[in-house]
Amino acid sequence: MSSSITRVESELSAARQAIATARSVVVKIGSSALTSLEGGLETERLDRLADAVEARMRAGSDVVVVSSGAIGAGIAPLGLSRRPKDLATKQAAASVGQLALAHAWGTSFARYDRVVGQVLLSAGDFGRREHHRNAQRTLDRLRSLHAIAVVNENDTVATEEIRFGDNDRLAALVAHLVGADALILLSDVDGLYDGDPRKGAATFIPEVRSSADLDGVIAGSGGALGTGGMASKLSAARLAADAGVPVLLAAASDAAAALAGATVGTAFAARPVRLSARKFWVRHAADSRGAVHIDAGAVAAVAERRRSLLAAGITRVAGRFYGGDVIDLISPDGAVVARGVAAYDSEELESMKGRSTGDLPENSQRPVVHADDLVKL
Repeated sequence: MSSSITRVESELSAARQAIATARSVVVKIGSSALTSLEGGLETERLDRLADAVEARMRAGSDVVVVSSGAIGAGIAPLGLSRRPKDLATKQAAASVGQLALAHAWGTSFARYDRVVGQVLLSAGDFGRREHHRNAQRTLDRLRSLHAIAVVNENDTVATEEIRFGDNDRLAALVAHLVGADALILLSDVDGLYDGDPRKGAATFIPEVRSSADLDGVIAGSGGALGTGGMASKLSAARLAADAGVPVLLAAASDAAAALAGATVGTAFAARPVRLSARKFWVRHAADSRGAVHIDAGAVAAVAERRRSLLAAGITRVAGRFYGGDVIDLISPDGAVVARGVAAYDSEELESMKGRSTGDLPENSQRPVVHADDLVKL
């Protein structure tokens, strides 16, 4: 596969300029860029990536690394011939690989007198507001102490039901968590194509400015060492761009060019207005604890006019939840049209649903979900 360097316009787009000049950057590195089935962790590859990160930091940027590869790094030492499929073996491989991976990053950055701090996160750390804030404080403090934060999913305790599924989404969430100005996704692909270039003719897509640029794109799943693939990278890029963070998708072999000037890969433009931290958490990070079904009038109010949800528009309450929990808002045809923070417990809403505000007790006349705590999906 040829490098995408020759496919990028000589004059950088606004998205590429934003990535090239970003003061705060999250760099995600895929498993295939760090490990192999035969040799496990490839320290020479890791050193080259650390060199590129160090160069960007010396140029004045603050960098957080999201590193895949824990399971891949544990495969060879445990004598496994392929990436395990059962959860227990994955967790065992991760427990071995995380130690090796953290040591390798620490050794590599020690060449530049940089200290590395490992941060292991699970999906629950983003789903619960208190854990979300704690993770944010830890990463911010590491950066203020001029240490390199190396983030990975806590594979040793994650279950199939609660894991991120890939570190691409984790990187997008971390980018918003630390208020990054750009996200760079590095793996074994040199950018976005409208199909799989390994299976025949495929057109390279240098820029994604809107969803229209993705018409006809077919994205596949992960390879032998990772859980991601183009589908997860595309999803993560759109998630970050939706949050106001421009994204560059590039090959790990082009890391130096990607970090130095964003002249390679595919650039995703960010939405003009960045979501607030609270609305981003509601839309992308928080766990939904229940749902309310709403009528057509309420759908129009919350999804089209961005109004608060009132009890009168609720037709059914599903699940058990409490005031302060995030819930889904479901239209008459069964589609989730919005998410928001509930002001009442589910038991309270059972007696309130379908009733106009004037018919409710004075202490129950607040909106069920305030417009400020509501995001359209």
